[in-house]
Amino acid sequence: MSGPAFKIKNDPRIIPGGSFLRWHSLDELPQLWNVLRGDMSIVGPRPLSRRDYDLLKDDWQRKRFSMRPGLTCTWQVSASRNDVSFMD
Repeated sequence: MSGPAFKIKNDPRIIPGGSFLRWHSLDELPQLWNVLRGDMSIVGPRPLSRRDYDLLKDDWQRKRFSMRPGLTCTWQVSASRNDVSFMD
């Protein structure tokens, strides 16, 4: 597979116990703590690193970051998430 975001079976970068944490979604606990503190919402735009944010060229792409970041995004909770393009 290629591109900046991809998944491979038996990824050698996963540390021992890491697959257990991911399988049981325990790797999301730090973000859940941020929701409880009020720094994040449950549903909102996924946070980007500053480097990635600076690469966004159009104002409409940056507008979604004017709200509190979320643990999950609207795309992930929508029923037709596999049929929606990035532009939509």
